[in-house]
Amino acid sequence: MRVLLADDEPVLAGMLAEGLRRFSMAVDVVHDGDSALERLGVNRYDVAVLDRDMPGRTGDEVCRAITASAAGTRVLMLTAASGIRDRVEGLGLGADDYLTKPFAFAELIARVQALARRSAPALPPVLEQDGVVLDVSRHTASRDGLLLALSPKEFAVLHALLRAGGRVVSAEELLEQAWDEHTDPFTNTVRTTVMTLRRKLGDPPLIHTVVRVGYRLGT
Repeated sequence: MRVLLADDEPVLAGMLAEGLRRFSMAVDVVHDGDSALERLGVNRYDVAVLDRDMPGRTGDEVCRAITASAAGTRVLMLTAASGIRDRVEGLGLGADDYLTKPFAFAELIARVQALARRSAPALPPVLEQDGVVLDVSRHTASRDGLLLALSPKEFAVLHALLRAGGRVVSAEELLEQAWDEHTDPFTNTVRTTVMTLRRKLGDPPLIHTVVRVGYRLGT
């Protein structure tokens, strides 16, 4: 899941981004509407979390641009305005959901996850294959009934491989789905993460390397 977070409060934005990353989301952070539009023109996002009141282009303008682009990015608007008229206006711009500040972080996570499910082809909240069970909402993974202690990136990679349903997933696809834009595409981060995930999954091996193509999950 890839998320764009646009909020002009750097401290709040940083805290929210770190929290989202703990749930295996790749998060890019910007602090104004112009930067948000720039990122949206380069990257594909499942969800955009937009503060309505940003300098330069407002969150409203960014929301309109996303709606007009028909890119499939879902929009969650954040605002300190809690009146019914404000919520109606935000949804009228094309936003998919609306959250007023202050809010509980658990609610933000739940809303972002729900929107992400709507931005992609429908998938069950629990994915299973070859004894591996991954529960997205609870953020847990197990194999043959034994709980796996996975890092956020390992969880995200396993999620991507399970979603592929046996199809080979390239390293580039894994980078796009599990890491943010600041990751150097020429590092060994994907290979290293796959290696540790493969070890944690145990025997018999489930992740297979397809030389010069990518990785596939299956027996």
